[in-house]
Amino acid sequence: MVPLITLVAGTGLARLAGLAGVGALDGWHLALRIGLALMLTVTGLAHFSPRRRADLVALVPPRLPHPRFLVTLTGGLELLGAAALLAPPTARWAAAGLAVLMLAMFPANVSGARRKLTLAGRPVTPLAARTAMQGVFVATAVAISVGT
Repeated sequence: MVPLITLVAGTGLARLAGLAGVGALDGWHLALRIGLALMLTVTGLAHFSPRRRADLVALVPPRLPHPRFLVTLTGGLELLGAAALLAPPTARWAAAGLAVLMLAMFPANVSGARRKLTLAGRPVTPLAARTAMQGVFVATAVAISVGT
């Protein structure tokens, strides 16, 4: 739930700043980029957090090889993508790539929910809620990729 809250709050605060007269933040497209970048920073850093890393490794479906490497790779890609979202020349391409990455990572969420795993001692988000959240995340990335 933290990623969704981060996305919504980051987007909302950026948009409010734009409406309050911060010209550089005037517009929904940039607000969405900021919100998604904040969310990906939070989730990307979790891949390297000692408190969460082992749980994220456990989420990787058992049939996939090298789960530690996959967690490192996806965390790094999330952080690189977050940075690229903030640079206008790379934002649209980054958003498109991040949408693909989020779709590729979704089976780990399904696997974790089906196996009733935990993250930081709490049960993972139930599959229906996680699917809805993932839809919001991917839709945001697509909106950034195709928006103006």
